[in-house]
Amino acid sequence: MSYNTEYKRWLESDALSENEKKELLSIENCEDVKAMRFSSPMSFGTAGLRSTMYMGIGCMNRFTVAQTTRGIAGLIKAEGKESRGVAIAFDSRNHSEEFAKVSASVLASNGIKVYIFDSLRPTPELSFAVRYFGAIAGINITASHNPKEYNGYKAYWEDGAQINPEQAKVVSDKRAEFDVLETDGIGDFEKYVNEGVIKVLGEEFDEHYLDAVIKTSINSDLVKEVSDELKVVYSPLHGAGYKLVPEVFRRIGLKYLYTVDSQMTPDGDFPTVKKPNPEYADVFSDGIRIADEVGSDLIVATDPDSDRVGVMARAKSGEFVTITGNQMGALLLDYVIGQKKALGKLSDKAFAVKSIVSTDMAYKIANTHGIKLYDVYTGFKFIGEVIKDYESRGEESEFLLGFEESYGYLLGSYARDKDAVEASMMILEMTAYYKKLGMTLIDALSALYKEYGFYGERTVDIYMEGYDGIERRKRVMKSLRDNTPEGFGGVTVAEARDYLSGEIRFASGKREKTGRDPADVLYYVLENGDKILVRPSGTEPKIKIYVLAHADGEAELAEKIEKYASDAEAIANI
Repeated sequence: MSYNTEYKRWLESDALSENEKKELLSIENCEDVKAMRFSSPMSFGTAGLRSTMYMGIGCMNRFTVAQTTRGIAGLIKAEGKESRGVAIAFDSRNHSEEFAKVSASVLASNGIKVYIFDSLRPTPELSFAVRYFGAIAGINITASHNPKEYNGYKAYWEDGAQINPEQAKVVSDKRAEFDVLETDGIGDFEKYVNEGVIKVLGEEFDEHYLDAVIKTSINSDLVKEVSDELKVVYSPLHGAGYKLVPEVFRRIGLKYLYTVDSQMTPDGDFPTVKKPNPEYADVFSDGIRIADEVGSDLIVATDPDSDRVGVMARAKSGEFVTITGNQMGALLLDYVIGQKKALGKLSDKAFAVKSIVSTDMAYKIANTHGIKLYDVYTGFKFIGEVIKDYESRGEESEFLLGFEESYGYLLGSYARDKDAVEASMMILEMTAYYKKLGMTLIDALSALYKEYGFYGERTVDIYMEGYDGIERRKRVMKSLRDNTPEGFGGVTVAEARDYLSGEIRFASGKREKTGRDPADVLYYVLENGDKILVRPSGTEPKIKIYVLAHADGEAELAEKIEKYASDAEAIANI
């Protein structure tokens, strides 16, 4: 079926409202736009769905959300698990609540019990709720830190982690069995609430979640001990952290919390920022002004669904300095190991997990302390799989930390997704610890470099948008597979790992198997041990290139990263 045929089918359907039809009429003469929206449906994978919010099979709207939820219902029915129910949450984005209620109604119409939050909640609370209720699945309506035009749909399974590739395929196949314009059950939310098939969760459930978060604190008394001196500025960036992050700060003893009032109200238009992403320094501008006025030590910002957290810390010079996701992961790992050791709480079966694109400093820290560290693919579900594997084997163990360079951290097994509420609490505790020693987090980072060596990273994003963006990204990845780069920054590639083919090719000509499940990732190890990784983003129209380097000195490290990044960017521009 051509995109124009599908476009006309939607335009002529009685299922659409007058406003929805007006939107379609506004693009009647825009062939490229119609092609993007109506040529093919959104791909449903382990990361779920993510796209702009317009009418069309390639966009997030009530019809595509309902069709996908029918696919989820099909997966649940295929396993005979309808009675266990599904937990549903949503963030502050435009239409998130609407899409969540559509999902709840479709599940209820299929005889599946639903637990849905009464208002926006952090993503990790959804993961916790799946585990708390023993639900078979979870759905979260969010596009994380994407621009305001986007929304998304994440699917979780009974362990609280996102679904695996096999389950995603079942959902995708089941989804295709239904006409996207089918409306059965979409508008029956209140009916199913009154019948008790849909249960609405309120503030009382937050207490269960907060109890689980606070139990992961190693030494919360540290905050109380410096509470007369410690000051923190916080912003939820118009998102779901607006209530629970300040609450957990107060519960562990923070007296002086200053909020960025211009960003405290949930708002899907994100009026004060271009992108609601705590990885970007510009989202902290309002917070810096407040921090300078009150003399704050720390500025904390969480993204719209409150699973990622970014931090700026005051240096001894008085300026605020960004702490990257990699740096924070290293700081937290070192702090958790050190504090547990000091308190005699560190298990000899302790382990940590990071993504393969995250800092190698974590290896140096873990090896120094005799801690097992796992390297997994990007995506917190893979961190969750390591935890689940330990539990399924019945082994005594202690999960210390899971982290990704993209500002995601988890320090407890109560959930299976990154948690900005908990991570914010642990960052506050760590800040208090160093404050007692007369140090800032910037001082603590310098101490890490002195002890473990200089490690640095950079991510290069190559955007390939437009109708042909997917094909362009595929061409780049194929070209790199067919033509392995000789080196980066003047350093020879010693081994090239292709996780899609499952093969490692060494400069000597030797070949081995990677021993991992297939994934669209290229991993180059240079002869000096530095690394370059390339993969297409699963949530945005771009290819991501990761530079991981180490050196004896800061200047040498910066020079290496600059050279590597320049060469890495060039290989993607074919």
